[in-house]
Amino acid sequence: MKNKTFKKDKVNIITLGCSKNLVDSEVFSGQLQANAIDVVHESKKRDHNIVVVNTCGFIDKAKEESVNTINADYKKDLLGERLLATPFHYAYLKISEGCNRTCAFCAIPLMRGNHVSKTIEEVVTEAKVLVRRGVKEILLIAQELTYYGLDIYKKRALSDLLKHLSDVEGLHWIRLHYAYPSKFPLEILDVMKERDNICNYLDMPLQHASDKMLLAMRRQITQAEMRDLTAEIRSRVPGICLRTTLIAGFPGETRDDVEDLKAFLEEQRFDRVGIFTYSHEENTPGHVLEDDVPADEKEARAQEIMEVQQEISYEKNQEKIGQTLKVLIDKKKPAVILPARSLIVWRWIMKW
Repeated sequence: MKNKTFKKDKVNIITLGCSKNLVDSEVFSGQLQANAIDVVHESKKRDHNIVVVNTCGFIDKAKEESVNTINADYKKDLLGERLLATPFHYAYLKISEGCNRTCAFCAIPLMRGNHVSKTIEEVVTEAKVLVRRGVKEILLIAQELTYYGLDIYKKRALSDLLKHLSDVEGLHWIRLHYAYPSKFPLEILDVMKERDNICNYLDMPLQHASDKMLLAMRRQITQAEMRDLTAEIRSRVPGICLRTTLIAGFPGETRDDVEDLKAFLEEQRFDRVGIFTYSHEENTPGHVLEDDVPADEKEARAQEIMEVQQEISYEKNQEKIGQTLKVLIDKKKPAVILPARSLIVWRWIMKW
């Protein structure tokens, strides 16, 4: 009988979903590495014997066990120690976990629990660790960024956090992601305007523009209020880059709702837009509604809406011709359209 040869464990982590999942994978990787366990991220090699799939609980059904695995208790004292999966010059920084909102489509509160903020000191410490490792840009993320601090400071404290982070020596750019529009703390815009290393950029998921859909989705805001908010944001920070995300095919959505959303996009002219098709998640408030938009129709509506935005994005990109912008080059790829040239993948900052 042949004796078995036992090899040292090696873990390959596969990340699905958004940047919040990526941060979880990075933290988990760092904790495994600190415990002398070999770990790689999305390796194509076949030299690992354990695979951890970090799945998304927002778009499709996800296994709660995978979330529990990512949150495994290895070394809680390793604050800021992560095995980065992003290029070395930028990193995502999660400032809180969970969410107190009750959006009808979202399963995140079921999986992550209520909103829990990190302290300002914890976030700043993690930022300093990242900067020492060569990170130039930090992208702040949370399920609900603007709720930050309410649980521990009894007030919305994102503006205070931004001031402390912008004082971190060597941190060139700070970018804000996933800001909830209802009760938006306008004071963060004043900090954004006065601090040179806070990008004039805001990622604010609106999810829809039809008042009927916003009410059904439990978004706690109307189209008129969203219009007033974006106007105020643009007034306080002229030239700000606004990105949003939308959902197509929520239960009860009609052609009139789609047309309302398209008209809102044409009026608002966001710089970037992402769109998802509605996923009928068990135990969410929306699950009691009839999932009455067929899957192929959801996809068709999403494509139709994106075609409107693609034209807007193209026109906005054309407006940048002739301008001098400060950019970070992420990577260089072989040409797709022009064989003699290479394609440079880059991001730019709205500060000049």
